Amino acid sequence: MTDYSDLRAIYVNCTLKRSPEASHTQLLVDRSVAVMEKQGVTVEQVRAVDIDTAFGVYPDMTEHGWSSDDWPSVQSKVMAADILVLATPIWLGDKSSICTRVIERLYGSSGILNDRGQYAYYGRVAGCLVTGNEDGIKHVAMNVLYSLQHLGYSIPPQADAGWIGEAGPGASYGDPVNGAGTGFDNDFTNRNTTFMTWNLLHLARMLKDAGGIPAHGNQRSEWDAGSRFDYPNPEYR
Repeated sequence: MTDYSDLRAIYVNCTLKRSPEASHTQLLVDRSVAVMEKQGVTVEQVRAVDIDTAFGVYPDMTEHGWSSDDWPSVQSKVMAADILVLATPIWLGDKSSICTRVIERLYGSSGILNDRGQYAYYGRVAGCLVTGNEDGIKHVAMNVLYSLQHLGYSIPPQADAGWIGEAGPGASYGDPVNGAGTGFDNDFTNRNTTFMTWNLLHLARMLKDAGGIPAHGNQRSEWDAGSRFDYPNPEYR
């Protein structure tokens, strides 16, 4: 059996509900977290709406006119993790405004380089969880996962899961209907959440054992120093 106990994961719940208010998104997060923790993974969770996160795309927005900014403390946890999972509800067919802000702040550190001259998120993996009671799981996942891979995260197969129930206003994930929690017995959601979690574990294990993404052809420091990694330099006429 593969050992995952040296891996670290962080889940950022982008619900609009402050603690201790119940979060439907948190209920699905709990399912994925349970799988990771059973494998000995160290898991940290952040509810983004609970912290004072300034708007912006710089690592520390207090250096850009904001009086306070709690994001740098979360960013340090992100950088300590092998796995990042963004979890968001759907509002008006899209990810939450909190999720957009989190991605913007992640972007603020994407230009930092690791000790091999690659972008800082190289060698880490990411996925997403989506909940709600309106259409949009695949649209939201497409947006979130594209954003994370653009920042440098590796995305495994089947890196998203979610639950929306019937289209239109109705019960959210976990809401009691006929004496049972809505969505808990949905095989499609349960399967995809399980597959996503294990695929994150597998790819994180592979990357950690390999020492990350190979450092050739993708080193910003070397490119800036003049290396072109076999990129053709045609003669302009």
